[in-house]
Amino acid sequence: MEKRIRVSQVTVPLKHEIRQVIKKACHIAGIRESDILSYEIAKKSVDARRKEDVKYSYSLDLILNRGVRYKKDPRHIREVVDTGYQPEPIGDTPLQRPVAVIGSGPAGLFCAYLLAKYGYRPLVLERGKCVEERQQDVEKFWRDGVLSSDSNVQFGEGGAGTFSDGKLNTLVKDKNGRNRFVLETFVSCGAPEDILYAGKPHIGTDVLRTVVSNMRKEIIRMGGRFYFSSKVTDFETANGQLSALIVNDEKKIPVSAAVLAIGHSARDTFSVLRERAVSMEAKSFAVGFRVEHPQDGIDISQYGDLADRSLLPPAAYKLTHRAANGRSVYSFCMCPGGYVVNASSEEGHLAVNGMSYRARDSKNANSAVIVSVTPADFPNPEDPLSGIDFQRTLERKAWLAGKGRIPQQRFGDFEASVCDGTVKKEKDDKFLCGDAEAKHDIFLLYGDRKDTEVDNVLLPDDRKNMKANSIPPSDDRRAGTEDFMTIHTGIEDFPSCVKGTTVQTDLRGILPDELQAAFAEGMHAFGKKIAGFDRPDTILSAVESRTSSPVRILRDESYQCNIRGLYPCGEGAGYAGGITSAAMDGLKVAEAIMSQYHKFT
Repeated sequence: MEKRIRVSQVTVPLKHEIRQVIKKACHIAGIRESDILSYEIAKKSVDARRKEDVKYSYSLDLILNRGVRYKKDPRHIREVVDTGYQPEPIGDTPLQRPVAVIGSGPAGLFCAYLLAKYGYRPLVLERGKCVEERQQDVEKFWRDGVLSSDSNVQFGEGGAGTFSDGKLNTLVKDKNGRNRFVLETFVSCGAPEDILYAGKPHIGTDVLRTVVSNMRKEIIRMGGRFYFSSKVTDFETANGQLSALIVNDEKKIPVSAAVLAIGHSARDTFSVLRERAVSMEAKSFAVGFRVEHPQDGIDISQYGDLADRSLLPPAAYKLTHRAANGRSVYSFCMCPGGYVVNASSEEGHLAVNGMSYRARDSKNANSAVIVSVTPADFPNPEDPLSGIDFQRTLERKAWLAGKGRIPQQRFGDFEASVCDGTVKKEKDDKFLCGDAEAKHDIFLLYGDRKDTEVDNVLLPDDRKNMKANSIPPSDDRRAGTEDFMTIHTGIEDFPSCVKGTTVQTDLRGILPDELQAAFAEGMHAFGKKIAGFDRPDTILSAVESRTSSPVRILRDESYQCNIRGLYPCGEGAGYAGGITSAAMDGLKVAEAIMSQYHKFT
């Protein structure tokens, strides 16, 4: 008989070997190394609370014989039971027709994966192309500006998350082991093993494409089928029950059930659902700009300048602020060593997102700094799709501002409303917060930092190391340039790291006034937490509008909507936010289907 104990807060120097971790864990637990049958790393994160002594912190699972005694220290040691993920297909209704999964993002892929694993032979219908062909379309769009409406950053195999940082952290509680199952499945399909224990796991867009392709191959091996360039354009019902799907306006596919894993940008499908009287409601989300800073500056602010940063990952951050006007402002989808990308999916409209490769080795860090909006902000709060209208208005303004290119502007110029060398002084400019103009004359290399988060570890207040460097004004404010101009800060050259063509222009007016005010206030608040976050040459890109679904498709405890047999699922349906939570929701919906239907025999 064996038992497993988890020893937490095992700290070691940045440069170390795993044997040192094991030795210290045994010391904490009061056991000998010879008592260990095996071990697993449960978690690894950075402890940067003391800048003069940045360390790695581990949680280590030690597998012992049942008779081995260890210290009773609930702060550092607890016994854990690994039950694993064990869904129970108990449905007894025979499947007369296939189960279709509409969409192959994380929710759709994991729903299809579980159904295929248990013999349900799902039919996956994806409006976009397979990930290999989709990648070519996306790169062509970034290079030439030629947009494919159904094969782009939003649509295609893998979903919107395929062209992102590939973050896998989630705040969803996981009593049933779904999160672990998701991570283990990713690893079995080619993801690096460190996602199983990293404090902030991430795959990277380049590796994620391979993982997605391998998941499809495994689903097919287990009996599933994939059809690409197959957009579901209508739904047929009989007596309130889903009976068939119409694909590409012409092909009819009879189904017993269908999973709506359509993603947050399937606006045409939402319109069809409204026409078919599917119960939906508008929901809150957030909008703003994507902001870029030199990654080295973020690293120094988070880790200090004493740590050997070659032994550390590029630093991340997570920031929140409550603005004076009551709006929540927060960082979102932070991409260390990443790129800003043109994430548009509709002609004449423009949206941006962030993306990182596995190595996270670009010169810049970027994140969305976004402001909360509610249905009260939408043109018609009673219309469940009014949030889409709100998004489209912002995206149209962004497209017009850049004439199809990503519109960019320096934060200092945004506040002063400077574009093309002209300062537009506005007497009613209420959101030049306090001494903002004075702040624009200096770059706080350390600054007035308060607690902030990096890799799940709190960083302490470090105001003692304040130092300032003068910044000469930017010497190039020409509008209409194809690529963002190199900006001279007096410290380093700071160009944008971006996928897609760009243009410098005025971003004022893209967001409503109240949101602009909250955004600027939030930037200065974040500048007190991370040194130089509100530096005047911070690069803003517009517009970040696809942070989450503006719609929720209502479902009951059986995970079905008011049309029986139709299962809303994932981020697009309003039940997830990010790759992991969407994948876990896909598993939940698959479990619901398996609890009602019996697999094919």
